[in-house]
Amino acid sequence: MHISTAALLRSTTARTAPASLAQRFSAVRARSVALAAPLSAEDAMVQSMPDASPAKWHLAHTSWFFEHFVLAPQPGYRPLHADWQLLFNSYYTSVGPAHARARRGLLSRPSLAQVLDYRAAVDERIAARFAAGTMDAEARRHLILGLQHEQQHQELLLTDIKHALWCNPLQPAYRELQVPASTVLPLGWIDSAERIVEVGAGAWPQHAQFAYDNESPRHRVLVPAHRLANRPVNNHEYRGFIEAGGYREPRWWLSQGWELCQAEGWRQPLYWDAQCQREFTLGGWRALDPHAPVCHLGYYEADAYARWAGARLPTEFEWEAAAAGVPLDGHFADDDHLHPCGAAAAGGMAQLFGDVWEWTSSAYAPYPGFQPLPGSLGEYNGKFMCGQYVLRGGSCATPRGHVRASYRNFFAPSARWQFAGLRLARDAA
Repeated sequence: MHISTAALLRSTTARTAPASLAQRFSAVRARSVALAAPLSAEDAMVQSMPDASPAKWHLAHTSWFFEHFVLAPQPGYRPLHADWQLLFNSYYTSVGPAHARARRGLLSRPSLAQVLDYRAAVDERIAARFAAGTMDAEARRHLILGLQHEQQHQELLLTDIKHALWCNPLQPAYRELQVPASTVLPLGWIDSAERIVEVGAGAWPQHAQFAYDNESPRHRVLVPAHRLANRPVNNHEYRGFIEAGGYREPRWWLSQGWELCQAEGWRQPLYWDAQCQREFTLGGWRALDPHAPVCHLGYYEADAYARWAGARLPTEFEWEAAAAGVPLDGHFADDDHLHPCGAAAAGGMAQLFGDVWEWTSSAYAPYPGFQPLPGSLGEYNGKFMCGQYVLRGGSCATPRGHVRASYRNFFAPSARWQFAGLRLARDAA
């Protein structure tokens, strides 16, 4: 029996009580402002590289998203700042033109204060819609997606400002952080027999549980017999790769990775000092914790280390099969360390979630039967399915509860400024 999209939306959003959704909206929006609070107006407009965005832009763009996709479809709606649409659209070409990504750091106007006022005005209009009971099914669906979108930008705000502060010759701290010392967990291997597993998520909103369109449809895959490491690679182990000449030996590297390594002079992970004794964190410079997961690696570095270690990166399906049913046991942004640390485990897999995103060997591609979201929101994920690799599990800058076993993050193989590390895999003996 055919069920219309409108009927599916009504069924899904009816299960989300408006009061609880309004409260969640308020909490997520307040969290973004709190993350930006340690920054000066000058900090908030810095863009240190084309791949990063100023904190001010993140604050404005997420507000634009709610205004455009939740508020604007209402008949007779008048935008708060019609001339800002160009500035804070990101890549929704079907919506209209957008200011060049690499030039977002030139937007000295509107000011940070004006952007914060804009956020408050959007929040007031959303609250009024809830109070009036005019938040229809489609608006609630777009708002739920917008909350997930804002949580992604919360992580990007942190990673982008970390890069900007590191580029400053003074290398100031974002704010004071308390990062607990790691505990020692010996490296072990967990065997998995060949099996057929179900991966992915049910398509949302047809399926009540939220998932991005790139996570669906749920389908079966054959996962060959393999072994996975019980934890991510740590700083001490990665330092062994450096000391063994890993950044000077081309045989471990993919061709494009080696060319980039030489061209950009990579000798250690991003944010490590030349002596591999300290690393720059959101709390400033600190001694390298040997037992914490290594982070700020690009795919090329992760792949080179795995080859040197006599292993490989796991496929995203090996990773997801291992993570199915595993609790969120790592450190997330909610823990407020904002830096990865190691943790002991009684047995089994440790830190599949949180601390560091884990590179996989899987190219970011559509699942069989993939269907993007309808309309302009179909540009959210699908058009980036080329030239990127999948990461899994979340990081110390990811909000807790934002990720799940089926969550597919993706970045270009050269990207190093995210909290990304690796877990080793091997074929079965």
